[in-house]
Amino acid sequence: MSPVILVSLAVMVLALCLAFVRLFRGPSLPDRVVALELFSSILVGIIGVVAIATDVPSLLDVAIVMALMAFMATIGFARFLERGGPRDD
Repeated sequence: MSPVILVSLAVMVLALCLAFVRLFRGPSLPDRVVALELFSSILVGIIGVVAIATDVPSLLDVAIVMALMAFMATIGFARFLERGGPRDD
């Protein structure tokens, strides 16, 4: 594997760990929702880099589907909060 791919994967894994920490330590529910969206976006990026590194284009389809599912989950959380769901303010 190329050093650029290894460095980008290492940086994304570090960002994934930090997003995971924010997901559990977030002071409020909206902060956790944003951390969950960040977590899924970083995961989509990791899948994309792995698709480039392994030259398997079908992994890009997996990344697209995962990004769409994460987007729909974020919309669902936003609707839940908009309608007066529990808030940790």
